[in-house]
Amino acid sequence: MSTDMTIAGDPGLLDTLQHEVAVFARRAEQTRLGGVGQVRNSMDRAAYLLLNRLDTEGPMGVKALAASMGIDSSTVTRQVAPLVDTGLVKRTSHPEDGRAVVLQLSPRGLSRLEEVRSSRRELMAELTRDWEPAEREAFCSLLTRFNHALAARQGIPQTDTPPAS
Repeated sequence: MSTDMTIAGDPGLLDTLQHEVAVFARRAEQTRLGGVGQVRNSMDRAAYLLLNRLDTEGPMGVKALAASMGIDSSTVTRQVAPLVDTGLVKRTSHPEDGRAVVLQLSPRGLSRLEEVRSSRRELMAELTRDWEPAEREAFCSLLTRFNHALAARQGIPQTDTPPAS
């Protein structure tokens, strides 16, 4: 179903919005919004999102992890493999069904995730240092709403949770 975007708002403003989103996506990918210091750019987006999900939601199987992130199981399997190899994620047996495998954030993974979160938090503080707290809150609220709208358009469940503080 196609919507005439001129009905939804000012076409010039919508053009500016789509342009700024495109620029943001390019710059975010170029820098990976990786943080500052030695931790900068040291964890890719997929790894960060997987580790964060395991931290916020706890141990889970590949299918549950894939469903909660709105991606397919083969993608999760491929993205988790290096995290297991480097000891950031552990594969354990499901407590109720020993045949099933559960992915769990390892202590090393949690430590690494906290390092990256801290570095990224520092970067966000740096980038918004001249913003008022209300501006940061408004930006977070609008960006969250925008991400939810994108997810809904793709049929992705609304289970994204921000990292624990």
